[in-house]
Amino acid sequence: MSILDMFDSSFKKRNQDHFAAIVRVAMSDGIITDDERTFLHRLAARLDITEEEYKTILKDYKTHPINPPTSYDVRLERLYDLARMVYADHVLGEKQQGMLERLGVGLGFSTGNIAYVVDKALKLVNAGVDKENFIEEIKNMNR
Repeated sequence: MSILDMFDSSFKKRNQDHFAAIVRVAMSDGIITDDERTFLHRLAARLDITEEEYKTILKDYKTHPINPPTSYDVRLERLYDLARMVYADHVLGEKQQGMLERLGVGLGFSTGNIAYVVDKALKLVNAGVDKENFIEEIKNMNR
């Protein structure tokens, strides 16, 4: 196996685990709503999850490890990507804040300030900031 193949395999596994963690959040109330399913389909496409992998992960999402990013910057990058997706799709409508809060907690953000972080994230995405400015603004939002 070449180094490129090992990298691709590792990247693919990380995306599958990340997707499974988001499925776990969506299933936290025991069901996946139509809005959540639409969101999951779009996220799977962005993470290069095949239809077969998607179905397998939905069936056994609990077998995937939860690996929230240990790096704060990586956590912010994932929050940025998820906020852009949730906001841009407008699929969740008024539910987008709650869904993003649940995903944020799954990423490792504190339950004590997740509403504040998500509110700021959605405002930044609405303003069209790029990833670097998003990360800088979230890091310095308490100043």
